[in-house]
Amino acid sequence: MTTAALIVAAGRGTRAGGGLPKQWRPLKGKRVIDWTLKAFERAGIEKILLVLSPDDQEAWQRYENDPRVALAKGGAERAASVLNGLRALEGQNIEKVLIHDAARPCTATALIKRICEALDEHPAAAPAQEVTDALWTGRDSIVTGTQDRTGLFAAQTPQGFHFDAILASHLAHPGGAADDVEVARAAGLPVAIVAGDPDNIKITRPEDFARAERILGTQEKMDIRLGNGYDVHRFGPGDSVILCGVEIPHERGLQGHSDADVGMHAVTDAIYGALAQGDIGRHFPPSDPQWKGAASEIFLKHAAELAAEMGYQISNIDCTLVCEYPKVGPHAEKMRQTMAAIVGIDAERVSIKATTSERLGFTGRSEGIASLATAALIKP
Repeated sequence: MTTAALIVAAGRGTRAGGGLPKQWRPLKGKRVIDWTLKAFERAGIEKILLVLSPDDQEAWQRYENDPRVALAKGGAERAASVLNGLRALEGQNIEKVLIHDAARPCTATALIKRICEALDEHPAAAPAQEVTDALWTGRDSIVTGTQDRTGLFAAQTPQGFHFDAILASHLAHPGGAADDVEVARAAGLPVAIVAGDPDNIKITRPEDFARAERILGTQEKMDIRLGNGYDVHRFGPGDSVILCGVEIPHERGLQGHSDADVGMHAVTDAIYGALAQGDIGRHFPPSDPQWKGAASEIFLKHAAELAAEMGYQISNIDCTLVCEYPKVGPHAEKMRQTMAAIVGIDAERVSIKATTSERLGFTGRSEGIASLATAALIKP
């Protein structure tokens, strides 16, 4: 048995302004309806049916070949649109149906799941928030009285039902209901109240778009990635080493296909690793003679540019150099500034530090230098 979402998107929404029905208006880089559909897809709802106005020809053309959704024609009023949608779902082994307003794009996965779970125990369940503010009556912008708020709830969607029960309820209803809970109750179905969500707003007025954008901005999960890098280069003939882009006089040099900047190599691989894009050797093969003696800045800059192309910002870099000599401390600040400039972040987000290996292993015997690095990348 399947759970379906029936999304009513046939209304005109004139109070929201903008010249278009509100479900087709832009919202945070998409349209309102796109966010609504995404909410149910993210919640794992198996089947989604959109009820569209016969006048929205562009919408019909957009969705008629979309495998994510099925379509039904809207009616003269909301109840008629819902009934048309329920009839379109008949015979498809639907057990539960969630009826939702397209103009509620901020519906959280947790709320959808609460409704589905409540339907395991009840024939109908709907989200609502208990009214806590004082209620007034008024006329011509003047308060004319107060209203007792005891037992009052502000209704939301999606409203969930056992499919056969709500279809029978709509077929028996004369029409004109405010929502599907009213239709269900008229047929004698008990409706369980499920805790609503203050962010599950319905876009009604022009100012609601700004509020919905703020809510969606907090709901969208930030993609955070970490990558690790490790590199080693041996000492050989020379009179200086390049570490994290800074040349340091030394009695020997580091050997490698490029300039052997062990610190910059480790950081570069950490960025590639966070992006799941291999390592330096994948992008700059040592078998290619053009990279012989190349400045490692080329590799690091490429990694940073690749991160930007994939939509990520480099949040911070931490690099540890492991060696007995040369001493890194006097050069660490210049290294931070150099690395920061290459990747395009503030120097305060770059850490360069050094340690010895207590004269153990190849670094302890001053045979070479090792480097370990971590990079954090964020996609807002």
